[in-house]
Amino acid sequence: MSCDFIQLANSGVQELHPYQPGKPISELERELGITNIVKLASNENPIGISSMAQAAMEKEFSELARYPDANGYYLKAKIAERVGVDINQITLGNGSNDVLELIARVFVAPEHEVIFSQHAFVVYPIVTQAIGAKKVVIPAKDWGHDLEATAAAITPNTRMIFIANPNNPTGTWVKSAELKAFMDKVPEDVLVILDEAYYEYVEDKDYPQTIPWIKEYPNLIVTRTFSKAYGLAGVRAGYAVANEEITGLINRPRQPFNMNSLALAAAEAVLDDHAYLQKALDVNKAGMEQLEAVFKELNYDYIPSVTNFITVDMGKPAGPIYQHMLEQGVIVRPVANYEMPNHLRVSIGLEEENAKFIRVLREMNK
Repeated sequence: MSCDFIQLANSGVQELHPYQPGKPISELERELGITNIVKLASNENPIGISSMAQAAMEKEFSELARYPDANGYYLKAKIAERVGVDINQITLGNGSNDVLELIARVFVAPEHEVIFSQHAFVVYPIVTQAIGAKKVVIPAKDWGHDLEATAAAITPNTRMIFIANPNNPTGTWVKSAELKAFMDKVPEDVLVILDEAYYEYVEDKDYPQTIPWIKEYPNLIVTRTFSKAYGLAGVRAGYAVANEEITGLINRPRQPFNMNSLALAAAEAVLDDHAYLQKALDVNKAGMEQLEAVFKELNYDYIPSVTNFITVDMGKPAGPIYQHMLEQGVIVRPVANYEMPNHLRVSIGLEEENAKFIRVLREMNK
């Protein structure tokens, strides 16, 4: 082969490494030949799919030879009603990751700067580098966002700021007064993307309810997903809420069928399955208490979390511990790629799944 195809790629893409997802159960079964594996690596909803969402998808089966509704009218209408905005303020995506990347590609060019926090979601640096823009990484404060330092880092070249609230992989969150004070400092030509993938799990009364803020801050975009609390990670469904002008721009290059028929139907249905969501939240709360208790008992430092995962300091490089847990049939998530080499991120599972992780952890501490 004489052509060096790497040199044909954009310079930012040449230096990228593919996103590394949590290891699938099937892959571990193939590698080690073991069964009864527990996956606590990808922040998935452990209670399974909503029965209402499943029924809605089954109803779509006979129509799968036809294209989906490119505009996603009924899902947009349901979301708009639920969050209190006009339907023309909604952009749908193949998961919120799709929308995050789409927003960046619409507004960011190589001459721009994009600001995000250390230990923040890996998609932010990936999309920034792929575009060829300058990454501005703000050192974390108590494992979370330092919004004062973020505001101070804004320059005339800053085009976009990503804030994950709550943050992945640390589980930290920014409170309402702090975020409001930050928004007051941001110039109107700098877009602030609030990634609220874990919104439904947060019970803190000081957690900001940001969608109504869009009227006051037209440079604010809020993204959410159906992959976590709503249990639709496998079909991919997410959305953004912004003012109508921004939404119209985002929708210009959006692929017309970026959500398939099953995802549209499932997402619309699960929004009405209030019992399912409450069960998911109850299971998560109990599981969080279960893991926090054992970390305290065994003297592991952990980062307090308002999400469906908890990140724990193993006190030494976590890679070998992760590998040992794999061999015991427990998949968790190492986060060395987030500059946290001693930490593991553990998704909250069912009681018995958490118990298996705890058994392995106890055996390691004997």
